[in-house]
Amino acid sequence: MNKAAVPRYKVIKQYIRDNIEGGSWPVSSRVPSENQLCEQFSVSRMTARKAVDELTQEGLLVRSQGLGTFVAELQPQSPLLEVRNIADEIHERGHNHSSEVLSLEEIPASETVAISLELPETSPVFHSIIIHYDNGRPLQREERYVNPRFAPDYLKQDFRVQTPSAYLSRVAALTAATHVVEAVLPTQDIADSLVMESHAPCLRIIRRSWCDKGVVSLAKLIHPGDRYRLGGHLSFT
Repeated sequence: MNKAAVPRYKVIKQYIRDNIEGGSWPVSSRVPSENQLCEQFSVSRMTARKAVDELTQEGLLVRSQGLGTFVAELQPQSPLLEVRNIADEIHERGHNHSSEVLSLEEIPASETVAISLELPETSPVFHSIIIHYDNGRPLQREERYVNPRFAPDYLKQDFRVQTPSAYLSRVAALTAATHVVEAVLPTQDIADSLVMESHAPCLRIIRRSWCDKGVVSLAKLIHPGDRYRLGGHLSFT
C-alpha cells in the first residue's frame, strides 16, 4: 500500500503513537488538540477526532474533561469481548513476543477440569503451562487443559514458535467462548514465574473455548495487574 492510500486518520494515529513510543511524549504529557491536529495534517475535525478516539479506546490516550487529552500509562490492553492471540496483541504494539514452555504433558482430568471439558473424571487431557513475554518481560502465565479429541497432536507442537491459541484455532476452529475475569493474589510459584511480588494483585481470566463439536480447552490466563488490562468498545444502534 502506498502512502497516499493510507487513510488520514491512520496517519495521525501513527504520528501520535510514534511520539509516545519514541519517548517524545512521556506518560501524562498533553497531546495536540483536535484543532491543532486538523491544522497540522489539513484534515477535518471529524478525521482528527476519529484518530484520537481510537487511541483512547486502545488505552494509549486518556481524556480529561476541560483539560485535554493526555498520554496514558502504557499498559498492554486486550479487548474484553474478543478472544485474542497474545502474540498478535504484542506484535500489534510493535513489540517482540517470546515464550517459555514450563510444562507440556498428558495428565488425568481432575473433577473440575473434567466438568469444564465435558469429559469423564480422570480422562486423559493435555496440559501445558507457558510464560509469554513482551519484549523480554513476563506478561502472561497461560495454563491450559485441552481435550485430546479435538487436538490429538497438541503435545507434539513447539509452543516457542506458535501459541496454543494459534494452533487450536487452526485445528479446531473456535465457535464460542466464555470468560470469567477476577482479581487474585498469585501463589509464590506464579509470582516467581511472572517476576513479581507475591502480594501484588494479578488479573486472572478463565476461558472455555468451543468448536462446533464440543469444548476444546480450558485456559487460565494470569497477568501482573500493573502490566495488563482489559478494555472494550460497544456500539449501540
